[in-house]
Amino acid sequence: MKAWFSQRSLWNSVCLFLIGISLSVTISACQSSSAAKPDVELRLVSYSVTKAAHDRIIPKFVEKWKNEHHQNVTFVQSYGGSGSQAQAVIENSQEADVVHLALALDINKIQQAGLIEPGWETEAPKNGVVTRSVAAIVTRPGNPKGIQTWADLAKDGVKLIAANPKTSGIAIWEFLALWGSITQTGGDEQQALELVTKVYKNAPTLTKDAREASDLFFQKGQGDVLINYENEIILAAANGQKLPYTIPEVNISIDSIVAVVDKNVEQHRTKKVAEAFVDFLYSAQAQQEFAKLGYRPVNPTVVAEVASKYPPVKTLFTAQDLGGWDIVQKQFFGDGATFDKIQAASKV
Repeated sequence: MKAWFSQRSLWNSVCLFLIGISLSVTISACQSSSAAKPDVELRLVSYSVTKAAHDRIIPKFVEKWKNEHHQNVTFVQSYGGSGSQAQAVIENSQEADVVHLALALDINKIQQAGLIEPGWETEAPKNGVVTRSVAAIVTRPGNPKGIQTWADLAKDGVKLIAANPKTSGIAIWEFLALWGSITQTGGDEQQALELVTKVYKNAPTLTKDAREASDLFFQKGQGDVLINYENEIILAAANGQKLPYTIPEVNISIDSIVAVVDKNVEQHRTKKVAEAFVDFLYSAQAQQEFAKLGYRPVNPTVVAEVASKYPPVKTLFTAQDLGGWDIVQKQFFGDGATFDKIQAASKV
């Protein structure tokens, strides 16, 4: 009898031991499963000149996400003219999860195509504005053509290197800066039209984006003057291409915009990481990287840190001062609108 009880006790102990091992393995497997999340791929579509900044910022975000969520994030990136990039997203040749484009007008087009929910401006701080810049006029050493103001670009014998507003964000800002230099200082629209028409007659070829315009001017030595983002000129100088430039005292606030592409993140199941990346772009860590490359930050802490780095602008106006993006698009850049008429006149 004692032997039977002893054997039964032993058997119970073995069973309990085996059950313990089974539970331990199950718990371990669950823990391993929760810790080893599958990698996630995020598609970023941006305009050409932001690549240098994203090359610095993305690794910091990837590290932060890995530490906090135990998940690897890889980025598929595309850069080009802002207008062209927006069109690629609309046509679905670029399935962007996040778009970082040169102006709100391009984001609006993506929204109108049904890919971004209305009210996207409220989903990120600063109405989606992630960095600011202003327009800069770059000349050759010694400034032989004596170019200091927007009006100087209309002088006879000046060759301007500029991008095309149909494909490039900087080109739209450039056009609006020229127009506003008249209308925001007491002039009328007829005077603005005359100035802009003369300036574009001095631009025989229009590039597809800001990067190509910079390459023509800096690398190939073409043209007397280049209009570009202030941050692009600062970056060129940091890379050893130091040429004189002027920040006109009448200027436009160039606001670059970031947004999550709602329809695509739902399909790709990347909404959480896409929204986190957008939020990260506003962090002091990311904004400091933007500032190092010449962008004017929007994070208040970083704004205070780098304020002395940028020359002040006497008259700084915005697209809203010119009527807002709907009016701007219709009046200036739609088919047959002001820019098309100016282009036709410049070829006569």
